[in-house]
Formats: sequence, C-alpha cells, structure tokens
Amino acid sequence: MENSRIPGEHFFTTSDNTALFYRHWPALQPGAKKVIVLFHRGHEHSGRLQHIVDELAMPDTAFYAWDARGHGQTSGPRGYSPSLARSVQDVDEFVRFAASDSQVGLDEVVVIAQSVGAVLVATWVHDYAPAIRGLVLASPAFKVKLYVPLARPALALWHRLRGLFFINSYVKGRYLTHDRQRVASFNNDPLITRAIAVNILLDLYKTSERIVSDAAAITLPTQLLISGDDYVVHRQPQIDFYQRLRSPLKELHLLPGFYHDTLGEENRAQAFEKMQSFISRLYANKSQKFDYQHEDCTGPSADRWRLLSGGPVPLSPVDLAYRFMRKAMKLFGTHSAGLHLGMSTGFDSGSSLDYVYQNQPQGSNAFGRLIDKIYLNSVGWRGIRQRKTQLQILIKQAVADLHAKGLAVRVVDIAAGHGRYVLDALANEPAVSDILLRDYSELNVAQGQEMIAQRGM
Repeated sequence: MENSRIPGEHFFTTSDNTALFYRHWPALQPGAKKVIVLFHRGHEHSGRLQHIVDELAMPDTAFYAWDARGHGQTSGPRGYSPSLARSVQDVDEFVRFAASDSQVGLDEVVVIAQSVGAVLVATWVHDYAPAIRGLVLASPAFKVKLYVPLARPALALWHRLRGLFFINSYVKGRYLTHDRQRVASFNNDPLITRAIAVNILLDLYKTSERIVSDAAAITLPTQLLISGDDYVVHRQPQIDFYQRLRSPLKELHLLPGFYHDTLGEENRAQAFEKMQSFISRLYANKSQKFDYQHEDCTGPSADRWRLLSGGPVPLSPVDLAYRFMRKAMKLFGTHSAGLHLGMSTGFDSGSSLDYVYQNQPQGSNAFGRLIDKIYLNSVGWRGIRQRKTQLQILIKQAVADLHAKGLAVRVVDIAAGHGRYVLDALANEPAVSDILLRDYSELNVAQGQEMIAQRGM
C-alpha cells in the first residue's frame, strides 16, 4: 500500500510516573500540521491499529496510538488500572503530548476511538472539555452485554467482599469481525489481554451511565459509527448518547451486519469512507467553537437548576427523603465531628474543607465515627479531595517550570482557608522562597498559623 508506514516505538511518562508504550507514524509530507490520535479497543493494543493508519490514506497526517495501562507492551498487571478516572487522565495527558510532540495546537487534533477506548474518550471530552477539532467513536462500550443474569450486582458484591480480582473475557475473535485474518490474529496475538480488573469493569458501567445521561455537555464535532450486529455491547445507550450531543456537527452511521470490531470488519471500507469524509470536512473548515454565552439561561444545566431550585413535589418520595435527612442530621449530627463542624461553621467553610482534606473519621462514639465515615465518603467530598490532588499537581508543575527558568518562586493564595492544600503541595520544595496565605476568617487564619507552626515552616 502506497501510504503504508512503519511506526516509531516509544514510551510516554504520565503524571504518576507510569511509562505507557506508544507508536508514532510521522506524516509523510514535510510541514504537515494534522494529528490523529487512535485509541484501541479493550483487551487490544496499538499494534492492531496499523491498518487504520494505512487505510485512511492520509499522508499529510501524523498518527499516534498507545498501549493503555495493563495492555500490550505497557507494563503492569494485565487489564488493570487504578481507576477509570486515572485512565481518562492518561487520555488527556497523551493527547496533549501528541499535540506538543507534533508542535501543533489541540485544535489540529482529531481522535478516533473504539469500544472501551471510545468510552474513555467520551468521558475525557465530557470531563475535560478539550478544544480538539473533533472525534470519531466506533461502537463505544457504554453497556457491555453480560450474558450471566445478575452478573453486575454479583461482581459489585464480590468486589466489596474480596477486593481486587480479574475477569477473563468470553469474547472470541469470530464474534468481533467477519475478517478471517483479523479473527486469526486476535486469537493468536500474545499481546492480547484477556483479563480485565473488576474495578475497571464496574467503573466502565457507572461512568458510561453518567456520560450518556449528560451527553448534552459535549459540544465537539462527533461522528458515531454503530455496528449493526454487535454481540459485545448494547446499541440503545449509543443512540441515547448521540441524540443528546449538542454539537452543530454530528453524524450517526449504522453499519448493517457489522460485528463489534467496527474498524476491523471485513467490509470496513464502508466505515472508512464515512470517516474520511467526516475528517476531511473537519480539516477543511476552521475549528468550531461552541457558543456558551447564554448557557446560564438556555443550556441544559440552567433547566436542571430551575427544576432543582423549585424543590421536589411535596410529600413525594424525594421530598420525604430530604425531610428525613434534615431530621436525622439534627438528631445524630452531633455525634459526627464532620457534621457537627459543618452545622457550626457552614458546610462550605474553610474549616469544613480542611476537615474533608484530612479524611479521618471522628466522632463522640463508634456510631458517630460510622456516620462521619459515610459523610466523608459522600461523592461531593470525594470530588473535593480529588480536586486537592489535581491542584497540588498543578502547583508543583508551576514551581518546577519557574525554577527551570531561573525565576524566583513566590506563592500567594488570597483565599486559602486553612491553607492545607498549598502547604501539602509545597512541602519539601526548596525552590519556593516565600508563601503568603490570606483568608477573611479569623478562625481560618488561626488554624492556618497553627498548621504552619506544626510543620516548622
């Protein structure tokens, strides 16, 4: 094939110091600015995407593809990632790396992803809102077909009781594609990862439900390719996802007779023709910018806010649940240190935030500590702690960048609360010459000064 390319093989290091293997197919034309990043299906690896590079026949485009954590030539337990969120962060870092490596902006990048890879990418564009040019999703695995009754709740229960374990895929090559060569290579490829960690499988379901239900937040140009005879994933969530997308440029194509490996099917020329046409349109026009100016009035979140602000239907199950929760908090909240602090200083106060950061259940008795543990593990507070982690990463990166340029590093936070996330981030950072923390609350200032003294800073 004229445009066949031999990829370079490299490793990319993530923010948590994990080395991910990737392949890079440089553009065949000098000065090319287009970049396509490929994401493989679950169980597979970047070596099985060579045909996509060849058959798209885009000599003016650089291609990148990774081996995800626990897959292919990337080291680590097979089929394992600490969480789906960590894998989504990997997607963000890898796409940004690919753009930087090719010396182009994100708006010159198109992403093509299949199956589980498509779920990671859909989650990424939803949660991170990257300004890429567009994306192509092939048979996203928003809902894997588990043929054993009650398999999902059973797996969730066993995971809670046993902890981490791995499940081997039942899928054979003949259920993925009619292409006999691809079937044989799938069945015999030593780099195929049959196992998947239970935490990832359960996260895949939970995250997919969230992304499909809130797909209106995605406004990037999107093409969705659906396999007509897919034995691996359900079709309806794919359609629901597409119908909720708000991009002014979106396409859905149902490919009759196709098995799950949409881009590896025997008649995949049909899919490639549609991809080529869509990608050509993306690059033929300026990168689209969605108009968010009136989102506070007309967007889906504005509608949701208006509904929520009106309160639940009186005496409905939701209303009764809220009434019960308020009574329970007043009755039992004093036994939980976190709830008592929140009711005393406000649940959005610096003191409450610092308590959540510490994440150490406390109470007047065992019952109070149990309530406190449930309180600290609520989804909102888990998100706050994740935000702290991300802020600390960004602070460390900023310090390293300034230090590398030979500049003095001084840190100021004018609304620091107790200042814990800043102090945690800057511990053992000799490059920082001064830290100035301010807050309007005298209590926060006093607690912050005590923390600084304890650390000898």
